[in-house]
Amino acid sequence: MIVALDGTVLLVAQPDLQRDLRANVTQVQWTSTGYLLAVAAFLVIAGRLGDRYGHQRLLFVGVLGFGAASAGIAFAPGIGWVIGLRIAQGVFGALLQPATLALLRLVYPADRLAGAVAIRTSAIGVAAGAGPVLGGVLVAHLGWRAVFLVNIPVALAIAALTLAVRAPTPPRTGAPQFGLATAALFATTLAVLVHTLAGVPEHGWTAARTVLGFVLVAGLAAGLVRHERRTAQPLVPPAVARSVPVAASMAILLVTSGGMFGALFVTTFFLQDGLGLSPLACGLRVLPMTALMVVGAPVAAAVLRRYGPRRTATAGQLLVVLAVVGLSRLGPADPWPVSGVAFAALGAGFTAVMVTATGTVVGDAPPGYAGVVGGLKQTAMNVGPTLGIAVAAGMMALRPPTGAPPGAGVDLAMSGPAMGPALLVLAALAALGLVPALLLPSRPARDVRRTATAPADTRSR
Repeated sequence: MIVALDGTVLLVAQPDLQRDLRANVTQVQWTSTGYLLAVAAFLVIAGRLGDRYGHQRLLFVGVLGFGAASAGIAFAPGIGWVIGLRIAQGVFGALLQPATLALLRLVYPADRLAGAVAIRTSAIGVAAGAGPVLGGVLVAHLGWRAVFLVNIPVALAIAALTLAVRAPTPPRTGAPQFGLATAALFATTLAVLVHTLAGVPEHGWTAARTVLGFVLVAGLAAGLVRHERRTAQPLVPPAVARSVPVAASMAILLVTSGGMFGALFVTTFFLQDGLGLSPLACGLRVLPMTALMVVGAPVAAAVLRRYGPRRTATAGQLLVVLAVVGLSRLGPADPWPVSGVAFAALGAGFTAVMVTATGTVVGDAPPGYAGVVGGLKQTAMNVGPTLGIAVAAGMMALRPPTGAPPGAGVDLAMSGPAMGPALLVLAALAALGLVPALLLPSRPARDVRRTATAPADTRSR
């Protein structure tokens, strides 16, 4: 929740930060890009460390480090300090996310895990929705530094709760260690991938920088797979790598988050540039999506318990695809309830997919490996939006900023006719998740557990 709140609050604070520190656009972008690179690169490593040293310990260290980095940013004298501390904040943020999922796995049985995941999803939705409002109030009255100061008491409260609450001890695994070479190679591969995708909106898909980035990613990925197969200390244990439900859930989260965030990227430009709406009016148009993410999470958990992961994920996936297709047909003359229904469907569908995939990922994790599985899940959730925005930006027209000097970069232009094809491509991206959704378990967790624990003669009937 603190990570989601921090990310959305910063978006509102960046213009004031730029003016106060006299930073250029590229430097301001790196306050977000540097954080994203650090999180994506260290999520799986953090999960593996949690499996070995304890997830409560990692959560405690992560939240204190996150708060300390926030305090440093609040008093930073220049933009260079902000970028460096944002990268450090990303490293500590990576420690937090897999730990929370792993602790849910330790505390809740399989048949109750979906409810706990739903509460977590609702909390993230509330934080993400409240972030712009809170950020606007803080920046307007106290300046951009206040948005980082607010993290400090929250971090201290979470740290105190972490010390007060005792979670069950996770089972020990036979091979808890992993090599530093594997960790470095994995982190480098993810960092290069995210950096390459983040540069697509500015440079395009066919630019030499982009092509070389993907070639480097392919080479690093091939080397990583080869090293993982040969080493006695793999970062991703074979039991996790061979799990079909885990792999399917990762794929679903990757393409669905890509389609959703790419669609939000496109429609935001359409609403503001195409229709001339203010940022506040634009946020109100998208509000039904946030509301359905909060309200829909417990409903998705109940549906998951009744109908199982396969049908719940498939229904949610179809809802996301239909919502994005519906957004592609919006025009200037359409009243706001039309877009509200589409955004509400998008939020409901994405919540169903997220609750299902998260519950399946964490619930199907082999004993002792909940942390690394949680790290993989969060990695998919970080890479997916970057991919979706890159796809969206590749479909949008580029233009120089009005009145800007040469070399200042480009802005994205979006009109109604141009928005349709971009959103249809993103709908196709989200539709790819229907294939791995069919690989998820068909029965609810309680039925799977009952079958697994039934006597042999009963199961054979």
